[in-house]
Amino acid sequence: MTLPKDLGEKPAQLYREREKAANLRMRERIAHQAARILAEDGLQNYALAKHKAARQIGAPDTHNLPDNDEVERALRDYQALYQRDEQSVRLRQLRQQALKAMRLLEPFHPYLTGSVLNGTATRHSDINLQLFTDSAKEVELFLLARQMSYKSGEKHLHFGGEERSLPVFTLREGPAEINVTVFATKDIRQIPHGHAEKNARAHARQVEALLEEG
Repeated sequence: MTLPKDLGEKPAQLYREREKAANLRMRERIAHQAARILAEDGLQNYALAKHKAARQIGAPDTHNLPDNDEVERALRDYQALYQRDEQSVRLRQLRQQALKAMRLLEPFHPYLTGSVLNGTATRHSDINLQLFTDSAKEVELFLLARQMSYKSGEKHLHFGGEERSLPVFTLREGPAEINVTVFATKDIRQIPHGHAEKNARAHARQVEALLEEG
């Protein structure tokens, strides 16, 4: 930022404070609009929701985008205010479906992650599971043997100091799709980049405990 040359020290400080406050208001507006988009419109990608929100409020070129934590807080506020009862029922249903799949996939050490775990799942959210095995092919054979409907793909994650391509199976059993990412067994001690260390994933007993609390 370049300040007007004729500003003295105190006016310049006031100018900076006002701009800082304006930037903060912009971040808050975008965060709350992105939260509404995530909750209502079916978009699940935080980055896309932030850019769409910026366009909708007339600031497509702004650099004052909120971070994901700010959007998540705004989403929790939105859900508590506008979707409290619906959110509670939906979250329980998704966790029950996740737990059923985790019990089925128990040989591959399944963990629940994402919005169904942290409680911000929307009416459009998928379930995200992580499996840990040294043979992704065994997972596919397991699904085929049980005649489960699925599609295969891959995703890229920053993991263990490098970007890696990991196999993903999307299960189409039940009300919500279940995205199953397959990691190597040794990866169970690491957290992918972009995931908070605390409560990043939960095994079946922890999901059972969440359901008992709810």
